[in-house]
Amino acid sequence: MTPNGTAIRAFREARKLSIRGLAARISRDPSHLSRIERGLAGASETTLRTVAAALDVPVAAINREESS
Repeated sequence: MTPNGTAIRAFREARKLSIRGLAARISRDPSHLSRIERGLAGASETTLRTVAAALDVPVAAINREESS
């Protein structure tokens, strides 16, 4: 999983949202959102901003680098 995907999943689950629920909020395909969470697809800056707004978190919270 990518840092972005890990963070998105964590915030989504903390808010008890399904992938379909979040995808509906941001008008994106649930399968693409699933691929982002699993690190199989990248997310554009626009998508990251949209996801952050839907999850009510700062973009920096999901756009962080994984610490070593």
